[in-house]
Amino acid sequence: MTQQYDNAALSKSAYDHLWMHFTRMSSYENAPVPTIVRGEGSYIWDTNGRKYIDGLAGLFVVQAGHGRTELAEVARKQAEQLAFFPVWSYAHPKAIELAERLANYAPGDLNKVFFTTGGGEAVESAWKLAKHYFKLTGKPTKHKVISRAIAYHGTPQGALSITGLPDYKAPYEPLVPSTFRVPNTNQYRKPEFLADDSPEAFGRWAADQIEVAILNEGADTVAAVFLEPVQNAGGCFPPPPGYFQRVREICDQYDVLLVSDEVICAFGRLGTMFACDKFDYVPDIITCAKGMTSGYSPIGAMIVSDRLAEPFYNGSDNVFMHGYTFGGHPVSSAVALANLDIFEREGLNQHVLDNESKFLATLQKLQDLPIVGDVRGNGYFYGIEMVKDKGTKETFNEDEAERLLRGFLSTALYDNGLYCRADDRGDPVIQLSPPLVADQGVFDEIEQILRGVLTEAWTKL
Repeated sequence: MTQQYDNAALSKSAYDHLWMHFTRMSSYENAPVPTIVRGEGSYIWDTNGRKYIDGLAGLFVVQAGHGRTELAEVARKQAEQLAFFPVWSYAHPKAIELAERLANYAPGDLNKVFFTTGGGEAVESAWKLAKHYFKLTGKPTKHKVISRAIAYHGTPQGALSITGLPDYKAPYEPLVPSTFRVPNTNQYRKPEFLADDSPEAFGRWAADQIEVAILNEGADTVAAVFLEPVQNAGGCFPPPPGYFQRVREICDQYDVLLVSDEVICAFGRLGTMFACDKFDYVPDIITCAKGMTSGYSPIGAMIVSDRLAEPFYNGSDNVFMHGYTFGGHPVSSAVALANLDIFEREGLNQHVLDNESKFLATLQKLQDLPIVGDVRGNGYFYGIEMVKDKGTKETFNEDEAERLLRGFLSTALYDNGLYCRADDRGDPVIQLSPPLVADQGVFDEIEQILRGVLTEAWTKL
């Protein structure tokens, strides 16, 4: 039996009491709050019974799809046996088992798993570990971090400092000092001064800017470089060929740690368990979260190389004085293990690898529209950049982008049955990241909805 809702009362209560994240609450003063009540596979339903494609997997999270009753059942059983216990000087079996499993998936000697409750906490942990590690190994001046322009790495004070989005940071300044930005890998808008127009040359140039930044700051002061395998903010920037290999060389040369921020990209989003494997590099630290449980329970992790962990495993005084009450939560750990069982049993990673080119080809059909400038990404993670002029790649000014994204697209896409992200953290883009169970039928539905809405958007401009 379908549950009935008093939509007006529910919406009013949401506005009065639920402070939603990254949300203009004023938008709902006189408008209903969209409220989702059910999910199944690649689809979600609202309080009115309307069906939508979940084109964002919740928030790059619901890898195995909605409605997985076995994950809910695992959570129930674990809560009945051991609902909570911290991993502070004591352990519990599910955290042990999950840590071993993640270590076995991770490349190289990344064998130590430090659990958090989310991605921002994992990034925060990685920066703290980098600074502490260098202090223990006789290089106490190495504390600075390099990240990329427009990149988003989380909301805690340290993670926000690493983030390359000035508008996100300004309200909370002063932030943690000693973070520096380098160019991202936006091949659509690569510098015109590069004589060689090849992706390989652009990748080499972009990677070399990290070396420039290290030398400008002094190699004896730089602790780490934080990079997403495919950068989210700005609209899904994949790395050019050879980019991460060159970054790895630079980090090794100057004794700088390479942190692969895979909060979005891990657990099948690109078709591999860890995205660094997709691009053939071994980082010193992996940060991850989101898809580890397909969103059925919150968890995150920092996965660390044996080399970095070694000083903390020797000497009674070398304690990493850091932790979270709910890190490695028994219920979340049990759900993560069950979710990873689904990955292996149903071959979700291979499903993404088998279908990523079909998804991309379906989205690229939209490039016949005058408003679509670029379609880019990897795996099940794509961005569609919108432009005013395809020939010149002219983008929209701030007022135009506001009208386009918030004034029309966000609402129109939802009203037409597609939940996704219209984003202006760089040039205006639509981001798509459906559950990993999505197939060609879902791709076609997405393309048809986008075609209609983007065609209408162009006429309004």
